Amino acid sequence: MARPTVADIRALKGKRQLSMLFVDTLDEAAAAAAGIDMLSIVDHVWTPEMREAAGDCFVQVGFVPGDQVTTEDYLRATHAAIRIGGDSCYCAAGLPTIRALAAEGIPVVGHVGLIPSKNTWTGGFRAVGKDAVSALKVWEDVKALEAAGCFGAELEVVPDRVSAEITRRTSLIMLGMGAGSGADAQYLFAEDVLGYTRGHKPRHAKTYRNFRAELDRLQHERIAAFGEFRADVERGTYPGAEHVVPIEDGEFAAFMAGIETRPG
Repeated sequence: MARPTVADIRALKGKRQLSMLFVDTLDEAAAAAAGIDMLSIVDHVWTPEMREAAGDCFVQVGFVPGDQVTTEDYLRATHAAIRIGGDSCYCAAGLPTIRALAAEGIPVVGHVGLIPSKNTWTGGFRAVGKDAVSALKVWEDVKALEAAGCFGAELEVVPDRVSAEITRRTSLIMLGMGAGSGADAQYLFAEDVLGYTRGHKPRHAKTYRNFRAELDRLQHERIAAFGEFRADVERGTYPGAEHVVPIEDGEFAAFMAGIETRPG
């Protein structure tokens, strides 16, 4: 099956829910072969190798706020991401920058609701849109992104009924994270799905495997292996005969004879 295009993703709006994961390793990207529709991969790990690992999955390349500042920064970075094989680009910059990217034909995904990099404006890491005034502000932000030329928007930690109404009334692909089943896509972090999140785990996260226990076990084994290596070095048992390059006795004797005649 060919990799989906923006047109393909748009055509699915209202027909079925999409699955989406944030991943940051080659193994996680390759695991999208399970049938995941969309991946989000941050720019600093977005490489041709990641593109290959993601296979035919639609990839949104994300840009960490502050890594790019000016509109020209974003233009250069997004064009580079698309050149590697990105299918769309996440941008939480201002509307002038989003308009400039859209004008260049970059499929842009914006962000509404709880925006982590801008959470001070909405009271910290908390739900947004729990009252009519703030819910209408989310809707207005969606319409502004729509007018600016966005292809989609992340809709984060918004009441499910608000999310469903907004999704139904916009042409944008709404990528829901903690926004209920009414969004166009369900978006989670791979670290939450795999159970190795450290620190706070958000309410909307669901864990399907306990990788933390396995990672802790592997770290224990890693430390033990390093300690055994150090002990072998101190005892002189490493390197052994099987770890070194041999030389014939005659060749070594000739080497010794030659080295004794050399100065120094």
